[in-house]
Amino acid sequence: MIAEGSIILFLGFALLMAIGAPLAVALGVSGTAVILIEGLGIMSVPTNAYNGVAKYPLLALPVFILAGMMFERAGVALRIVRFASAIVGRRRGAQGIVAILVCMFLGGISGSGPADAAAVAMVMIPAMFKQGYPKPFSATLIAAAGSTAILIPPSVALIVYSVLVPSASVPALFAGGVIPGILAGLSLIIPTLWFSHKHGWGLDADEETPRFWDSFKEAIWGLLAPVIILGGLRTGLFTPTEAAVVAAFYGFFVGLFVYRTLTLRKVYEVLVESAEISAVVLLIISLAGVFAHAGSTLGAFDAFAKLLLGFTSNEALMLLMITIMMLIAGMLLDAVSIFLVFLPILLPIVTAYGWDPVWFGIILTMNMAIGQFTPPMAVNLMVTTRIAGVTMESTVGWALWMVGAMLVALLLVTAFPQLALWLPQSLGY
Repeated sequence: MIAEGSIILFLGFALLMAIGAPLAVALGVSGTAVILIEGLGIMSVPTNAYNGVAKYPLLALPVFILAGMMFERAGVALRIVRFASAIVGRRRGAQGIVAILVCMFLGGISGSGPADAAAVAMVMIPAMFKQGYPKPFSATLIAAAGSTAILIPPSVALIVYSVLVPSASVPALFAGGVIPGILAGLSLIIPTLWFSHKHGWGLDADEETPRFWDSFKEAIWGLLAPVIILGGLRTGLFTPTEAAVVAAFYGFFVGLFVYRTLTLRKVYEVLVESAEISAVVLLIISLAGVFAHAGSTLGAFDAFAKLLLGFTSNEALMLLMITIMMLIAGMLLDAVSIFLVFLPILLPIVTAYGWDPVWFGIILTMNMAIGQFTPPMAVNLMVTTRIAGVTMESTVGWALWMVGAMLVALLLVTAFPQLALWLPQSLGY
């Protein structure tokens, strides 16, 4: 029963994905087929589909998506860019460093890599092009820096991970992602400075550097956003779900009444677009519940985990195998989808080795971040290349350098777990 059901489950899922079926369809159909064929009780399908999304932490997911889009449309990115430019000053590679820093900061508001990359690319790619940066390089750099959004809190991916791994709380994961997220972003500065000095990018800057205090006053409302979100979480003033609501209303207030860049029409469009994105994500999570029920009832996930454990008993080699597997998966699927598909298989391995679930979640998420700008299915890179007007193929050479830089940060966090665990432990999570 296990062998037959496992073949139907995994092979059916792979075939549906290969022919281009949406992920939600592939998960739901393959899971339902196994339940029907193996007689696991057809009524478990609607029950598990409902249970997949009937989790309180998931309430934060659509609201953080709304908050991120609200800040993006409010024009926060432009003001943060001016402030970062005033801090960095005029030097070789300055605009590249500004792009990285702004992406990291906006990641502390949106929690979404593509949204982060889109907001920064609209502002930075034309400015970088004027200073000699090739558009393929700029698109790649912003896509890579934007991927830190799923590490730096609030992160939609880490919220989903906490739902699937109850022993890892949202506050602990948010705190755990701070240092690795900063390391991942800062790692990109090295290739940026190297290429800027090598090719002389940024030497012919005609634009004046914004004055520090003027740009600070313009950016202060955006700068306060992560302080309010993370400060409220730390002080216990509100839960992660309530933090998402506060962030959404704060973005609405800033865009409508402070910057006056939002109109009621634009607010309506943001509500519609964020609802569509949230519906897609939640539908995938719902049908992944059916897939997970079929696999766990059959014992297929445990059998697969035992198969992996049978390859080696060496902890370092197992981590390397998982990293390679996740990097490949990250090139093809988004972070939420990868968690839903692979975590049921990986959690028994985590238990067997006694790994900390918070640290392991951060490791997986760093892999997913790298996947967001690694062709062929790099979601961030799709966004930035479209804005830059260049092909995906033209970015491959640059992307390899960015991948190599961020892999160094990943290896550091893998080798030294305290980089991810020190802050949660210090905060008492």
